[in-house]
Amino acid sequence: MQQTVLDRADPLADDVLSLELRGADGPLAPWEPGAHIDLALPNWLTRQFSLCGDPADPERYRVAVRHDPLSRGGSEYVHRFLRTGRPLEVSLPRNHFPLLPAPAYLFLAGGIGVTAVAPMLRAAVAAGARAELVYVGRSASAMPFADELRAAYGERVRTVVTAEEGRPDLAALAARTAPGTLVYCCGPASMLADAEAVFPAERLRTERFRPREREFAPAAPFEVACARSGRVVEVAADESLLDALAYAGLPLPSGCREGVCGSCELAVLEGEPEHRDDVGAPAGRMYACVSRARSPRLVVDL
Repeated sequence: MQQTVLDRADPLADDVLSLELRGADGPLAPWEPGAHIDLALPNWLTRQFSLCGDPADPERYRVAVRHDPLSRGGSEYVHRFLRTGRPLEVSLPRNHFPLLPAPAYLFLAGGIGVTAVAPMLRAAVAAGARAELVYVGRSASAMPFADELRAAYGERVRTVVTAEEGRPDLAALAARTAPGTLVYCCGPASMLADAEAVFPAERLRTERFRPREREFAPAAPFEVACARSGRVVEVAADESLLDALAYAGLPLPSGCREGVCGSCELAVLEGEPEHRDDVGAPAGRMYACVSRARSPRLVVDL
């Protein structure tokens, strides 16, 4: 974890706060567009936020937090109780939504999803690539960074206020998108579903706020052997691997507990994991909060 101090907390849009975190002990770890950090809040909750500042600034991280009326306590605390000057621990940045090289990009952002793609647009333009952002929100006053992005990138940025214009026609947008264009989409589930329906899967990269609704076979118990500690942990059908490891005194870092943040990544040395995450676990890895085992036994690097 890294030690920071909350330097600024400024309103950006309706129910959205910008938080600027200054490194308490010097420069912070570097990051690239698409990266997240875990923010450990004083109420014992940990939440994940996209870094939306300038990767070239080693002294500060910037995140934006929308007040969710159905908050589980994270955004509620940030908006009601967090004050400047407060020391806060943050994780090292991790990036499961990296900006890959391409001659052209189309960025699709819905609401607070703009925090993930705004640094990507900046990087793409700086690299000389063709880049366009379609930014969708329910009202102009609820769209953080909209004025800033339009001022910086002009006609590259199109804002769509759904209360006035309805949802954008992504099929028409896909039809005029040049071959070779990479499409990055971050927003609510409905926007991601629309994008997945019209853009080729090999050209579409998505990031989710919440896990997809999917059906899996009934969970079965399995055994996990921890190679470094020598411990063997039994995982019951009605508990997660993350919880079973914690009960056994082998806790992992965790954040969302829904398979969308990637903070509980675990290396698998033997056996076949059953991936139930929405991050896309790389080969030889799994996310312990939601994923399970296809084989009766896993050996993990723990």
